[in-house]
Amino acid sequence: MTRLLTFRLMQAVMVAVLVGALTFLLMSLLPGDAAYRIAAGRYGYDMVNSAAADAVRAELNLDGPVLSRFAAWIGDLLTLDLGHSLVSGEPVLAVVAHELGGSIRLAVGAVLLSFIIGPALGIMAGLRPGGLLDRGLLLVSTAIRAIPHFVLGVLLVLVFAVTWRLLPSAGYGTFAHSILPTLTLALGLSAVSSRVARDATVGVASSAFYAFGRLKGLSGFSVFVRHGLRNIGVPVVTYLGVQLVYLIEGVVVVETLFAWPGIGHGLVHAVFHRDVPMVQGTALAMGLLFVLLNTFVDLANHLIDPRRRDA
Repeated sequence: MTRLLTFRLMQAVMVAVLVGALTFLLMSLLPGDAAYRIAAGRYGYDMVNSAAADAVRAELNLDGPVLSRFAAWIGDLLTLDLGHSLVSGEPVLAVVAHELGGSIRLAVGAVLLSFIIGPALGIMAGLRPGGLLDRGLLLVSTAIRAIPHFVLGVLLVLVFAVTWRLLPSAGYGTFAHSILPTLTLALGLSAVSSRVARDATVGVASSAFYAFGRLKGLSGFSVFVRHGLRNIGVPVVTYLGVQLVYLIEGVVVVETLFAWPGIGHGLVHAVFHRDVPMVQGTALAMGLLFVLLNTFVDLANHLIDPRRRDA
């Protein structure tokens, strides 16, 4: 346990440095006039001219050495100061914390819903491999996993918002606004977790210890609960760490598509306006969130699998 937490702490430090360096470098390499984009974000495109862009360039010292600006950001990071937005002037930490709350609400809902849909269907299909449910689940999960996030989201909007008029197509404020973006993320996660749960169930149901439990006279339900469920849970929870990449990647697209005020939506606007501190702070938060969620996955596996505790 101590080794695990120490490793994750070192990983968080490496993520902070690498994410900061890569985002700073990539933002510096983007074509176009950064000063003009920042000025446009401040005053609007109709009010921007070369004089306004020059004033922003001089104010922010955009022509200064890149390495010195990056070193200043690393120094501020050590004091937990992510700087201020170049467009709004607000503290980056406060903006990221506000946006992160919306993203976590969306992500937690998607993960919980995917666990209700995916593993349950996968276990039922795995208990009867080759059956109608198993074949149908393979077809549906493969189709959903192959569809990009924005296409799946648009299809859900067309069905539930445009055709049936049951849910709002975008926005934020009520529970109804969160259903479509949450469902978009959850379906993609369920498509993978259902197959992992199905394959794990087939493996456990065909194992010697499972057959021995039935031989002792245990009912099918009892042997599944006592000997099957925990062994199925280990690969499902383990693969959740891989799914987190899909989740964090999907948040950026889904929040933009549904106008959800989260960290992915904020990242897109920050990149568009060349707001480097906001891009760095947002990317840093997403990277550290990924490390934190993987730590929770490792801890969950440590509790589920007794072999890890004995190692």
